Amino acid sequence: MTRISLIVTLALGILGPLAPVKADGGSQSRSLLGWIEWVVLEPQKLRLKARLDTGAKTSSLHAVDVVEFERDGAKWVRFKLPLEAHKEDYQGELPTLVYERPVLDTVLIKRKNAHVQPRYVVEMAFCIDGREHEAEFSLADRGNFNYPVLLGRRFLGSVALVDPRENFLAQRRCKHASLDELETEAHSHTAASDSR
Repeated sequence: MTRISLIVTLALGILGPLAPVKADGGSQSRSLLGWIEWVVLEPQKLRLKARLDTGAKTSSLHAVDVVEFERDGAKWVRFKLPLEAHKEDYQGELPTLVYERPVLDTVLIKRKNAHVQPRYVVEMAFCIDGREHEAEFSLADRGNFNYPVLLGRRFLGSVALVDPRENFLAQRRCKHASLDELETEAHSHTAASDSR
């Protein structure tokens, strides 16, 4: 037996079988996920591809036409999420879903060779690997990126282990709406807005 194999054998004998890593000392173990996974935004059940990026601190969500407004003395934002992100290779224009959320914070993002950009931070409920979560997202136009959702380590640290070599490792599914259901909801919201 070589010295290296002896060390490995001793280490395994001392450690025993590897147990699942627990999230924040709780009973729920962390999910093993790939660097790309499906997430489903609530309450509309909008399924989007997410990039799991342990190099990014915060999470980000694709949003366009972001408008700040006041509700009951608090700062809120209204933003749109185009349904093109829901269906790959769609030829044509799809409507957008409208979300309204209270503003938790405004952060300044400095990108290489670009101006400092303020971004609103909101909390969003979503499902990944069959589990419901809430996380803070900065709202950004991610139309030039491959993935409309980015999950950063502030969220991932307590719920997931990420294998950067693989994608779509999630073992459990999240229920999501069909494109027809989402189109119907988008049109009904537009009609309600127009009648105000």
